[in-house]
Amino acid sequence: QVQLVESGGGLVQAGGSLRLSCAASGIIFRLYTMGWHRQAPGKQRELVATITSSGSLNYVDSVKGRFTISRDNAVNTVYLQMENLKPEDTAVYYCNALFRWSNLWGQGTQVTVSS
Repeated sequence: QVQLVESGGGLVQAGGSLRLSCAASGIIFRLYTMGWHRQAPGKQRELVATITSSGSLNYVDSVKGRFTISRDNAVNTVYLQMENLKPEDTAVYYCNALFRWSNLWGQGTQVTVSS
């Protein structure tokens, strides 16, 4: 069964940290570009960070220096380490897996940052 399952969201105070995980199954994980996207209430979904199959990284400017994306191909999991969280980081965070015509999404995990 092909699926992406996110975990690790929650409520945290501004300045705090969270680590999101996304476990993939049913795909050849090492071939995929993995990414994290987020959608805040009333806003469009935006790309947060990506990591390619070769390990190249990309971040949206607003999270550079605070968020770190990584992957462990041995356990088919991608992570998003989030530091110094801000209220504007509040959103549902979605995991994405992309390879050629295959574009997969997880169900999302809520991150809420209180001021």
